[in-house]
Amino acid sequence: MTDRRMAELAIYDMDRTITRTGTYTPFLIHAALARAPWRLLLLPIALLAMLGYACKLFTRAKLKEINQSLLLGRHIARADLAPLTASFADRVYRLNTLPGALKQIEEDRAAGRRLVLATASYRLYVEAIAERLRFDDVIATNSIIGLDARVTAKIDGENCYGPAKLRMIEAWFAAQGIDRAAVHVRFYSDHVSDAPVMEWADEAFAANPSPQMRALAVKRGWPIRHWGR
Repeated sequence: MTDRRMAELAIYDMDRTITRTGTYTPFLIHAALARAPWRLLLLPIALLAMLGYACKLFTRAKLKEINQSLLLGRHIARADLAPLTASFADRVYRLNTLPGALKQIEEDRAAGRRLVLATASYRLYVEAIAERLRFDDVIATNSIIGLDARVTAKIDGENCYGPAKLRMIEAWFAAQGIDRAAVHVRFYSDHVSDAPVMEWADEAFAANPSPQMRALAVKRGWPIRHWGR
């Protein structure tokens, strides 16, 4: 890795920043269709869980765990998971990426920046998408791996969302031995939940911003980018 790629990082959110739509529920439906179509009968329960989250009966992280248990199962062997994530990543890359985002990623790569994907989506399928987008590193919501090496529906650590995303990025910096003061960080996101990382970055870009993010970007003077949503 060149000195410049160590000194300059471009960190991207994924859902609705690089992709047109969210990816978590579509992944679970994709997996259910491929592996156990009968699980689609549980979708009404998943919708009730979403309503429970909206009513603040439980956290966003718990909602993810419930829906994964319903549509993917409480645990799954990595060998069974691999073809599901590969086929889903191919579909996302082909049908659900924004042209402007792909162009910006290539511009950052050509400029010598280290490309990091930082997303609340699960690492269990994000890594396959990141591979197709040719990212260097992934920071994402992790799953607990059981003693039998199966991926469970339980989150390992924090859901990589809101202030937790910044904490996970900072932890990744520490693990990589990166001195924050010695690097220049760009960050791209569509959603106001990423405000802590936007404030922390040296350059922040509101990409395909939600109304709240747009208002915050105008207030903070962050550039707004529209990537063909």
